[in-house]
Amino acid sequence: MQTVVERELELKLVLSPERSIPVPARLTYRTDDPYAVHITFHVGSETPVHWTFARELLVEGVFRPCGHGDVRIWPTKVEGRNVVLMALSSPDGDALLEAPSAQVSAWLERTLRAVPPGSETERLGIDDGLAELLAPATGRGTDELWLRDPWPSDESRPEDGA
Repeated sequence: MQTVVERELELKLVLSPERSIPVPARLTYRTDDPYAVHITFHVGSETPVHWTFARELLVEGVFRPCGHGDVRIWPTKVEGRNVVLMALSSPDGDALLEAPSAQVSAWLERTLRAVPPGSETERLGIDDGLAELLAPATGRGTDELWLRDPWPSDESRPEDGA
């Protein structure tokens, strides 16, 4: 059974040290995709922006700077408030977003209760899928299917006019 943990919140898109604009966003975590967090920006607009990255990255970024490349996250204080900054880079541009630490942490705590760290692989069903793939086939004539060459060579085809 899949569980979805969501939280809508208002982030700030930092344009300069003195200026930012509000950006509605939705944090989403799905137990069928246990390693990832999904963030949708501009919720309710015609062109929402979706980002997906490792849940572990966001968990660590609440406490200390982490990440490299396209996603970097770190905690800081802005005007006496605890916030999490997310620097996102893509071919379309770069964005620096500010999120309230308390709201992000509370949402992350809910995801960690849904799927505790270290138990993600159990949610993927890899063992069950492998067992099904490797299980011996049952039914009549299955041995014949395994033994028959599915791509017979040219030598085994009857010749025209022979």
